[in-house]
Parts: sequence; structure tokens; C-alpha cells
Amino acid sequence: MYVVVVYDTAAERNPKILRTCRKYLHHVQRSVFEGHLSEGQLRHFQAAVENALDLTYDNVLVYTYPPGTTPRRLEWGATEPAPSDIL
Repeated sequence: MYVVVVYDTAAERNPKILRTCRKYLHHVQRSVFEGHLSEGQLRHFQAAVENALDLTYDNVLVYTYPPGTTPRRLEWGATEPAPSDIL
């Protein structure tokens, strides 16, 4: 499935969340990641992210799209180069 992740965490937890997200997805903008994950990968990703969060303060949004579909993404303004260190 295609996944888009957006997070908002306290500054002291940002590095850990960033590293966790980079293990699974493409880093497209500061706290935004996207890519394809299997159901199993999504479960592992969720466990890793929840382990790094303060569930009373931090927030992570995960948008999932069914297999075989990819959302259309429009981008305006300066773009960042695509990362090459993806799973």
C-alpha cells in the first residue's frame, strides 16, 4: 500500500522519529514521508514510531492508499532531490 506520514513531535524526539521514518519511507519534506509498505512493514513501522513517541504530546498522521493506487502529488515551489538511501 502507499503511505504518507506526517509528524509533529517535541524537538528532543525529532531525531529519533526522523531516523525511524527514514528506515521505511522516502523523506519528501521536513516532517513528511511517503512510500510503499506492506501490511507487515506498516505494523513494524507503527511499533517503532509509537515506541519513540510521547503519546500525550506527539502526533503522527498516517494516510494509507489501497494497493494498486498511488495518490497524485502536486508540488509547487522549490523541490528537494529524491533520497537514495531507502529500504
